[in-house]
Amino acid sequence: MNRLIRTGLIYGNLTPVDTPALVERYNRALLHLTGKRTELTDFHVDISGYSPEVADELGDTQYLNHNGVNRQFILLSTRQKTAPLLEASFSTTRAILRRFIDANEAALFALTARDAVAGELVNGVFLMDSPAKLLDVRRVTVEADTAGGTLRDAEALSQRADRFLEEEDAWFDDVLIAEMIELAHRTGDVTRNPVTLRQTSYTQDNFWTSHLGGTYLFSGVASRGIVARDPSRLTGSNLPVIGFDARRDLAAWLHGNGLVQPLTQASGVDAAAILRRKMDFIVVDTATDHGGDLSGATRHDLRQIARRHAAELPEAYHQLRHIVQALEEGGRKPRLSPDDPAYFYVLRASDCPEAELVNRLLAELCPLDILQLFICHKELFYQLYRGWSEAKKSYAADMLARDYLADKTRLREELFGHGAAQPPQDIARPGPWSRAKARPKRDPVAFVGPWGAVIRERD
Repeated sequence: MNRLIRTGLIYGNLTPVDTPALVERYNRALLHLTGKRTELTDFHVDISGYSPEVADELGDTQYLNHNGVNRQFILLSTRQKTAPLLEASFSTTRAILRRFIDANEAALFALTARDAVAGELVNGVFLMDSPAKLLDVRRVTVEADTAGGTLRDAEALSQRADRFLEEEDAWFDDVLIAEMIELAHRTGDVTRNPVTLRQTSYTQDNFWTSHLGGTYLFSGVASRGIVARDPSRLTGSNLPVIGFDARRDLAAWLHGNGLVQPLTQASGVDAAAILRRKMDFIVVDTATDHGGDLSGATRHDLRQIARRHAAELPEAYHQLRHIVQALEEGGRKPRLSPDDPAYFYVLRASDCPEAELVNRLLAELCPLDILQLFICHKELFYQLYRGWSEAKKSYAADMLARDYLADKTRLREELFGHGAAQPPQDIARPGPWSRAKARPKRDPVAFVGPWGAVIRERD
């Protein structure tokens, strides 16, 4: 992973913890949450306060995320809101933390000026071991306080202040007055400078989780369902389950809910250029599997390599080539069915609230597209990267540093559109628990694919 670290493709934009005061605050919060401390004198943290250096020291990558649920967090500064989230188990966790910080920035700024804020994203589930629990985590409540209990003390002081003002003999209650003085030493004047946190409940109707083999829950669309890499682990689910291998069912469900659109039909998109890039990545995978060296390879070089390895290139490459040729030279576009290897490579999310999640799913269905994989599903990218050849690792790191990090905004808009140039809009919404407005249902059999109606199988 050293290539990715050097280029900032992993552990980039983390918040430094590099002063004795910050380290001590972090340790107070860490001790409060986990009963552990770090002996490090400087390290870096993500938006949740997770540090890869501390995780390495403790030998526990889940030290703030026990069992992968109810993520705990440590905020030393509101500046953490721009940091990434590492070791994510749910696709909505970063979005919830970001919204929480944005909604309470003034209060959190005041609190972190003197202490760390420690807390937990509570969803009521302690172990994700059954499909029924997927629906139980749809509501998330953020519980937070400083390590020293400032908010707890402020609430206690506020209650005693109310008693002092309302009770007739409060002036003579020495115990009450002494308690107020003691609390005020720790909290300040809460009547003039109240410190409270608001908007702490969020819903996540649609999300990805690493649990149960890798699962996508869509409970906020017209035809609710679960898309799973391993459907056998979702036996007994109350919602329909579609496996990755059930390509026709999956394509029909995605189109029926209006979640995807063909690149060839998207407006303002250079579909041929995008598909050519996907073809290049397929060539890279084939060439590196056969011992090819791609150091400094240009697009012209990749075309030459494709010719040399034409016999080894998978069918998806040739199908994409025919589509690109039709787009650039005119003529009838090939008709593909979901069973064809190139089918999902030609789709992207439609302009819908679930676009980010759908693009994540498409990235998992098309893992040879390493650019989309890195942008939309970093957890899977890092997992697969570890098993790649050195040549493919080198090519991927160089390409991403050159093409993506240089201009993220432009590239995201080119690939995904719909305002994707802006920071990704999360799908976690403020409570109360609600369901997305249902779209009109479509006939899941007669939907129109990228090149006309899907070819029905004959009896």
